Amino acid sequence: MRKLVVGLLAVGFSAALGVIFASNSARAENCAANPDALGTSRVLTIDPGEYPRVGSMDHAAELPLADKDVILTFDDGPVPRYTNPILDILAAQCVKATFFLVGEMARTHPATARRIYAEGHTIGTHSEDHPLRFGKLPIEKARWEIDEGIVEVGAALGDPKELAPFFRIPGLARSDAVEKELAARSLIAFGSDTVADDWHHRITPSKIIELAMKRLEARGKGILLLHDIHPATVAALPGLLKELKEKGFRVVQVVPAVPAQF
Repeated sequence: MRKLVVGLLAVGFSAALGVIFASNSARAENCAANPDALGTSRVLTIDPGEYPRVGSMDHAAELPLADKDVILTFDDGPVPRYTNPILDILAAQCVKATFFLVGEMARTHPATARRIYAEGHTIGTHSEDHPLRFGKLPIEKARWEIDEGIVEVGAALGDPKELAPFFRIPGLARSDAVEKELAARSLIAFGSDTVADDWHHRITPSKIIELAMKRLEARGKGILLLHDIHPATVAALPGLLKELKEKGFRVVQVVPAVPAQF
């Protein structure tokens, strides 16, 4: 099964279509129910052949974002008691994000994984069980983590074609060997440009907002890494979205150039 999935990944994600800027009317929400919402300004479509590695924290390519553009990403879920409130908050603001799901979490909570997809968010994968020091794993273990995570998340969604070819390495612990495995599967090594330290023990919601905004304003744009497994992140998110809007930031959703072919 895993070998089949890997082979199909290589076929399905190989077309090189470059970068396409979809019009606002194509996928972005107009949020008629909440005219004061932050909303999703546009959709950015990327291809693995053009962007095999992204994220300045990994010294990789930066996505072609305009000044004040932000891509919101969430790692490590789904966990219903935190992911569902996050989805509620995003829906109220008509904001689309990218969720990097852990295989075992998706297997345990398939309904929440399906809700993420049903509400129009992008779904990538984040390994099978999020091992520490991912870049130091024996290569066979790393391969299993990549492939099994794809299988589990695809099964939770009911169709692996609903996955984007985006893989976030746990802990951003990259290595040349891991990135070679991702490239062989035509998976984008999807890093980040900045973080809000929302995984830190006892961090407050206000501190998460402060750090996120300070770092985004310093960069002017970028991918923001958050987590949908912490209560502080849930508590911070409404204020963060409010701050983004007030400071003139725009949310951009990123999607793959072509769907998976399984």
